[in-house]
Amino acid sequence: MALPVKKVCVVGLGYVGLPLAVALSKRQEVIGFDINAKRLETLRKGVDNNRDVPSEELKRARIRYTGDPKDIKEADFIIVAVPTPVNDAHLPDLSPLESSSRTVGRNLRKGAIVVYESTVYPGVTEEFCAPILEKESGLKLGRDFKVGYSPERINPGDKEHTIERIVKVVAGMDKESLETIAAVYGSIITAGIHKASSIKVAEAAKVIENTQRDINIALMNELKMIFDKMGIDWKEVLEAAGTKWNFLRFTPGLVGGHCIGVDPYYLAYEAERLGHHPEIILAGRRINDNMAFYETRRVAKRLAAGGTSLQSLKLLILGATFKPDLNDLRNSKVEDVAKELASYGCVVKFHDPMIGQEKVFGFENISLEQARKEGFTHALLAVRHKALLELLPELRKRFTLLELLR
Repeated sequence: MALPVKKVCVVGLGYVGLPLAVALSKRQEVIGFDINAKRLETLRKGVDNNRDVPSEELKRARIRYTGDPKDIKEADFIIVAVPTPVNDAHLPDLSPLESSSRTVGRNLRKGAIVVYESTVYPGVTEEFCAPILEKESGLKLGRDFKVGYSPERINPGDKEHTIERIVKVVAGMDKESLETIAAVYGSIITAGIHKASSIKVAEAAKVIENTQRDINIALMNELKMIFDKMGIDWKEVLEAAGTKWNFLRFTPGLVGGHCIGVDPYYLAYEAERLGHHPEIILAGRRINDNMAFYETRRVAKRLAAGGTSLQSLKLLILGATFKPDLNDLRNSKVEDVAKELASYGCVVKFHDPMIGQEKVFGFENISLEQARKEGFTHALLAVRHKALLELLPELRKRFTLLELLR
């Protein structure tokens, strides 16, 4: 069955946009727009540097990559999948969303539907993005074009929960747009479509998904701190508690990445604006944002208790990404660990087999052989990449090995 639209354009070909564009291209040709010329160049060669889409699949995809905004005019269904970060004050940074909306608005054809996938607080699509589209296009919302929202649920590195296998929440500004949006996504989503009653409901659903995970991880992190003081092994505690059928299986961890460590601030911002102080949400954020420093202090205390001076200690940090088996450094809390250790006087360098670049967070990223030649005596396992876990026996022979969250 043909799609209910003539041509789809995906704006933003990152961790969210590219897998979506590839999936849609199985039904028809897709326009893939991005402002990053280097990204477009590698994609045209069939290479995804994010390692989300295999080269063979990327080469088969019917995607016309472009950096020319005028090509957006060809599409009557436009999906915006750009980042929504926070600034240094933990306030929402809507500048990527604003910029992309301006670009789309200047190249918006009459009758098109614009669907946003970026994580936002309720109201952003209709109250922030839509007016920009109207202003830049000269078209009237509802009469000349329509908007919708379908929150991304991409889990980078997860080969089981791929885009087709995750239930897709969709919302439109009216019944007609909702049905069209549901049909477009329904053509590629095998797990099913959930039609939200409004765009704000869909926006709210997305922002609480990761807020819930953030709070649960924060609870585990705080429990770990308590059990550390008690001299109890937290892993054994969770193993015992996990025998109860309804115990939630969360574990302590460094919460980084572009979702869990960011999304709660969007909800908190809007709550504060409306006059409600979100105590649990912000408490969870404080705990998780400080977990890297807590764990670093524990490492420093263990070293000092063993008689090791931190001054000029050569310490190799194993793993830099925000989660195992990815090359994604976004908001990785391992950066905080490295900088804190360096502030103690340690000579810090990284070894991360997932990262090809020579520098990570301003520190050198070196091979294990180079670390041996440079006289590194200690190593800290920060990210449990499969490639590193396989080397644990060898690493224990080469270094005095320490582990975060152990």
